[in-house]
Amino acid sequence: MKTPYDILEVAEQATDSEIKQAYLQKVKQFPPDHYHEQFQQVHQAYETIKNLKCRTQYTLFTLPDADFNRLLDAVFIFEPVVSINADQFNKLLGASVDDKTLKIATHEMMKII
Repeated sequence: MKTPYDILEVAEQATDSEIKQAYLQKVKQFPPDHYHEQFQQVHQAYETIKNLKCRTQYTLFTLPDADFNRLLDAVFIFEPVVSINADQFNKLLGASVDDKTLKIATHEMMKII
């Protein structure tokens, strides 16, 4: 049985844009007015894996041997935990921040969000 990845000829790690590009190439190869069945297969494959949410649903509910740890890592990007020792923690607690530093830090934080 062919998977949507096989039909569109993309890797399972392909990005949304790579999947869309592969879909458009297949549509050119199998236009709906000449190759109706092939087009339907290509379109269904694209709809199944077109974005992260769809790929996650496909992996969770379709594949019998889903690697849930890999799937969770793909969905939730885990940041490494920074460990500090007691002395560093105490220095952080005792640190003071002036208004200018706080404003800069807040501004930088808003860029991330």
